Amino acid sequence: MEKNKLVYPFAAIVGQENMKLALILNVINPTLSGVLIRGEKGTAKSTAVRALADVLPEIEVFENDPFQLAPEDESDLYRECMLTAYGTKISSLESIKKVKRKVRVVELPVGATEDRVVGTLDLEHALKKGEKQIEPGILAAAHRGILYVDEVNLLDDHVVDVLLDSAAMGVNTIEREGVSFSHPARFTLVGTMNPEEGELRPQLLDRFGLCVLIEGAREPEDRVAIMERRAAFDEEPAAFCKEWETASKELAKKIEQAITLYPKVTIERRLLFEITSFCLDVGVDGHRG
Repeated sequence: MEKNKLVYPFAAIVGQENMKLALILNVINPTLSGVLIRGEKGTAKSTAVRALADVLPEIEVFENDPFQLAPEDESDLYRECMLTAYGTKISSLESIKKVKRKVRVVELPVGATEDRVVGTLDLEHALKKGEKQIEPGILAAAHRGILYVDEVNLLDDHVVDVLLDSAAMGVNTIEREGVSFSHPARFTLVGTMNPEEGELRPQLLDRFGLCVLIEGAREPEDRVAIMERRAAFDEEPAAFCKEWETASKELAKKIEQAITLYPKVTIERRLLFEITSFCLDVGVDGHRG
């Protein structure tokens, strides 16, 4: 997301409760494996995903780290990644500043090339100096964050294959002429699409843990509220965001509390049977979910 650019507040979205809940659940528990939002145009699909950035929790990262690595768990990888990407040798991590920032929503443009997504490796530098040197791609920026693909059903097949590999392994590998480099790429995949513009490849569809079908508001009151709020935001974005600041902070606080409580949640065995029975009744394939 563009820094300092005001986005429509998540808390101000009218209706679409299932969509908002699916997005929030993936923030609370990233192992849900993302969400696919299917619906007609003009139903706040893209608005909701981009607005989610405002209520996301904070994570700790190394300052100016393009790989978004976790200081507590991925410090050794940080040394390797910085040496490979920039030729920077780090002898002591104590001197590297650590900062807290919000989890990011990283957008993958539908027309992005495979190199832009994966990253590029300078083969000439590798051959001349015997050292790897890379330019991190979108998958590096999305590590520990949310990777958003608008019109996901229109993605190039090569890019889809890359996403499938990274989603399955949690690792992105940059390869060129026998030279390769790998870095962590664990992200929550969020896709939006209009079914009228084509369907999604089954292999990619299978990687979304949740799927939400949405449609436009049917109640006149809701449509009027949508128009009023959108007009107010377009006219005075800063003032509108300020008006919804309290609601946004309250939602963000609830999400942080849920993230803290979630590891303590236990599921009774009878509920597992109910879930299994429901999946069998609706004909769910496989056991991935």
